Amino acid sequence: MCGIVSGVSHRNIVPVLVQGLQRLEYRGYDSCGVAVHADGVLRRARSTSRVAELSEQVAQGSIQGTTGIAHTRWATHGAPAVHNAHPHFSNERLALVHNGIIENFEDLREQLQLQGYTFESQTDTEVIAHLVDFLYAGDLLSAVQGAVLQLRGAYAIAVFHLEEPHRVVGARAGSPLILGVGADQAEHFLASDAMALAGVTDQIVYLQEGDVVDLQPQGFQVYDPQQQPVERLPQTVHAHSGEAELGPYRHYMQKEIFEQPRAIADTLEGVEAVVPELFGPQAAQTFAEVDSILILACGTSYYSGCTAKYWLESVARIPTQVEVASEYRYRESVPNPRTLVVTISQSGETADTLAALRHAQSLGMHHTLTICNVATSAMVRECGLAYITRAGVEIGVASTKAFTTQLAALFLLTLALARVRGTLSDADQQQHLHDMRHLPVALQAVLALEPQLIAWAQDFTRMENALFLGRGLHYPIALEGALKLKEISYIHAEAYPAGELKHGPLALVTSAMPVVAVAPNDALLEKLKSNLQEVRARGGVLYVLADADSHMESGDGVHVIRMPEHYGALSPLLHVVPLQLLAYHTACARGTDVDKPRNLAKSVTVE
Repeated sequence: MCGIVSGVSHRNIVPVLVQGLQRLEYRGYDSCGVAVHADGVLRRARSTSRVAELSEQVAQGSIQGTTGIAHTRWATHGAPAVHNAHPHFSNERLALVHNGIIENFEDLREQLQLQGYTFESQTDTEVIAHLVDFLYAGDLLSAVQGAVLQLRGAYAIAVFHLEEPHRVVGARAGSPLILGVGADQAEHFLASDAMALAGVTDQIVYLQEGDVVDLQPQGFQVYDPQQQPVERLPQTVHAHSGEAELGPYRHYMQKEIFEQPRAIADTLEGVEAVVPELFGPQAAQTFAEVDSILILACGTSYYSGCTAKYWLESVARIPTQVEVASEYRYRESVPNPRTLVVTISQSGETADTLAALRHAQSLGMHHTLTICNVATSAMVRECGLAYITRAGVEIGVASTKAFTTQLAALFLLTLALARVRGTLSDADQQQHLHDMRHLPVALQAVLALEPQLIAWAQDFTRMENALFLGRGLHYPIALEGALKLKEISYIHAEAYPAGELKHGPLALVTSAMPVVAVAPNDALLEKLKSNLQEVRARGGVLYVLADADSHMESGDGVHVIRMPEHYGALSPLLHVVPLQLLAYHTACARGTDVDKPRNLAKSVTVE
């Protein structure tokens, strides 16, 4: 959560800071702020509106400076309010921004209050600002190094001091922070991700766990957790800000839904044959050694893992367990050193998933693989194997193209494991690969159903509850559809395996509870039809996504949209798209903030 941009330069860097915040709003948008060192004083602007309003404040106040920090917030400690917004000051001489959660902030606050510090906010961040100020004795680097030794939790920070006008010190542990090396080494920046600095620099240093970095216009120095200077080499990273432009679309979510054919094609580019080496040079050896799979993920990525479980067990014939990452690390489990631990994350920085990965490794499970959209992320660095999806930048908080590209990568993993384990013939593998290559065309046909989904959305606009049903491989797709609807339209939605209706959820069914059913023409179709009759018998209204040959017709209380074609094992990638469109158009009709739904953020970097 939260987004940080900071820098030191010989020019006014406020435009860079504000532009960076605009690109980082997906990380949090409860409040935002900027602070600079200007003419011997610290100046600050903060807002509980969006970055556009902050930009107006900055312009009206003529806030300029060559050293500065900026922040866009997802609230943890303290409500979204100006006094809780970053940057935080200490004694009007130190400014600090923070991403993460400090677990021992209450103890530190009590200690600092005894030293005479007054707290103006309810945040854990203000504790760090006062702690660094308390330790300051003329050298900001030493003060930060001393402060981080007392912090327990996760943090990425950037801080500057009135007495050192051309210096910013940053530190990270458990939260992402990158260093941008400016042109001719004349300016340097810190940010939560490289996209914030697109167009400013493409020379990026990925700070490692526990690093502290000292930035000055003429250079930078990184120190490891033992406070020893270390070399961290820049990488050339092309973060294209153009991908964050809306173009002809109304919202980023709509744009990203319609980008899915291209994203799938890009993710599969270069895949001429299903071989283990797609996942890394050591993959063949690793795949031969493992006898089970453990998938760790959160949110939408968790549902992609749930879908993959069906593939892995039915096609590759390998036992698979899927765990919510935030739960796995806190329960007693039985480790198996021959398990392949698979993490799934769009950002590769998801705090709960990273922690779960490290927990699994601590239990002796060292065969690790990640499905991730960011090649330079912590998840990729910490896993032995990886498959990088190529969804591109995803701005909308409700994930769409990241989900379908994850599914594509997980199906490739299934086929690769099946090849190693000898559970699938060459002919079947070639047919599956052919079907995958046809996915972009099939997705285009599904997107053409948008007008029919708009009509459904008009019915959902006046509803406050909805039920989603699926069976087998499509139950996780029903879960994902319900999540999308609740995320952006604020309609309470639940998903169930259709066979579970009679075990409780049927009590909820009335004419005011729309029931969405994912109904591909597979082996469970007749069972599903029986479940849907149970809904109709109780006066429920059905909205059914059916394959063309499933012999389901619209009628009284039954609305059917026919999918263009049945797609077998890959059907989940097609059936989820109408559910995305339904959620999107329902949210539009209800007037919610589609791309930035309340209380949420895109990159979940706190526990």
